Amino acid sequence: MTAIDWVALDAVLFDLDGVLTPTAEIHERAWKEMFDSFLATVPGEAPFSASDYLLYVDGKPRFDGVRSFVQSRAVDLPEGTHDDPPGFESIGALGNMKNAMFQTILRRDGIEAYPGSVRLLDALTERGTGVAVVSSSRNAPEVLEASGLAPRFEVVVDGSVAARLGLSGKPAPDTFLEAAKELGVPAQQAVVAEDAISGVAAGRAGGFGLVLGVDRGAGHAALRDAGADIVVDDLAELLDSLGRS
Repeated sequence: MTAIDWVALDAVLFDLDGVLTPTAEIHERAWKEMFDSFLATVPGEAPFSASDYLLYVDGKPRFDGVRSFVQSRAVDLPEGTHDDPPGFESIGALGNMKNAMFQTILRRDGIEAYPGSVRLLDALTERGTGVAVVSSSRNAPEVLEASGLAPRFEVVVDGSVAARLGLSGKPAPDTFLEAAKELGVPAQQAVVAEDAISGVAAGRAGGFGLVLGVDRGAGHAALRDAGADIVVDDLAELLDSLGRS
């Protein structure tokens, strides 16, 4: 049983990919396909690895992830723009190639929410707890629709919202703070639920009442080191603390 005192907690701000849905798996496949295609054009470069994904890409806005990984390989690419057509010519082009691959996989294979996450959402709704989605992805609305979760969330702060409002991406806390503001809940009374190290760091930086790490591969120790107060393997572990099982 994971003990949480919910008395002073009025909202839960969920990351989407890897917390509510296994879209992280689709993202990782899309990143690998894109970067492996790109790296094949760069002499002497090893393929994109799972550790590369966790270190340079996971949880970050798409173009920040591209930039971070390319810099890690000391490959010189122009920045380009976010409107560049998919390709290998710029940071913007690589980011848009990844997005096109992600959308192809999502539409072809679909997505189902984690059952434990749905059970927790049911319990939070019954309690009257506010909920929001905070995602770096610009594909969040499509993922929420494909998974059937869209009707559960009136507040969604995704990559498109962040760009429109000029909010910095994770590990900055700006997007989580915006979601709490839209729910009308002070940060100190909100929970951040994240599976990415950068997202956990954002929750800690924002001064939230509880930072919850969900271990989908980052590891309990790494999530705690990044600032998680509690780490679980599945959100269903929180049901007992809400009086549900």
